[in-house]
Amino acid sequence: MKIGELEFQNVPLILAPMEDITELPFRLLCKRMGADLMFSEFIASEGLIRNAAKSVNKLRISEEERPVGIQIFGHDITSLTMAAERAMESKPDIIDLNCGCPVKKVVSKGAGAAMMKDVAKMAAAASAIVKISNVPVTVKTRIGWDSTCINIKEIARRLQDSGIAALSIHGRTRSQMYSGNADWNVISDVKHDPDIFIPIIGNGDITDGLSAKEKLSISDVDGLMIGRAAVGNPWLFREIKHYLATGETMPPPTIGEIVDFCTEQVLASVEYKGERLTTLEMRHHFTKYFKGIPNFKPYKMQLLSADNTGEILDILESIKNNI
Repeated sequence: MKIGELEFQNVPLILAPMEDITELPFRLLCKRMGADLMFSEFIASEGLIRNAAKSVNKLRISEEERPVGIQIFGHDITSLTMAAERAMESKPDIIDLNCGCPVKKVVSKGAGAAMMKDVAKMAAAASAIVKISNVPVTVKTRIGWDSTCINIKEIARRLQDSGIAALSIHGRTRSQMYSGNADWNVISDVKHDPDIFIPIIGNGDITDGLSAKEKLSISDVDGLMIGRAAVGNPWLFREIKHYLATGETMPPPTIGEIVDFCTEQVLASVEYKGERLTTLEMRHHFTKYFKGIPNFKPYKMQLLSADNTGEILDILESIKNNI
């Protein structure tokens, strides 16, 4: 697969952009475990052009994680192009436009998945960003607004005409949010559309090596994008690659490996955004890292109630020594 001058061997595994998840420390862990392409958390265009600290902090990139894309969202085309210009100062490898986020606070402002309701505006926004960008521009969207408006083939053709270098498709409608099943047959229809020649990346319900192989068999997409299943499980990229290459399932990480990665993420996160935010935002990761571990509930309650990172590190060490 090629995105501009970026070339990937085999079918690349891509870390999906996720708010409060795909910050720099977590991306570096996923890179080490085999992710081929990263995307930042999505960044509000209005926040970037106002130089809001939270938005600007999301622009941080490490050379170790490349190639990496910065994803922006918004509803105003002028603001989006200004935000893209600001994002390019961080020298990403890709600028990505979010046209798929389903959450109400984004959609209610005409951004994210709401862009699918005005395909002409979506294409105009993509075209405007392409014209000012010195790196490839990609778009991430869904298959449609709801079951009565699955218009992804029209969207793909219009976006291709706007000059984008690749399209990522989440196989759900906006109205589904994250419920039900992703429809990879619809993604396949886009991939096999004779009028589509840009790379198509599939997203949705990839949870292990077997599901990755099944989705590839259905769709023949150029790349696989992995989101929620990677949270607390950066090993997923390594496991999927092993399964696709050998047909065999790797053993899960040991408690020691889990604790070591979790500890590394905590320490890196403190450096990245400070102790207070780390203490609060790592709680979501903790519930995922140790999901399904027997006799873990007492430790889970301790981790979720810890109010400083020193306490968190002590609890993690106790888990390593006692489970």
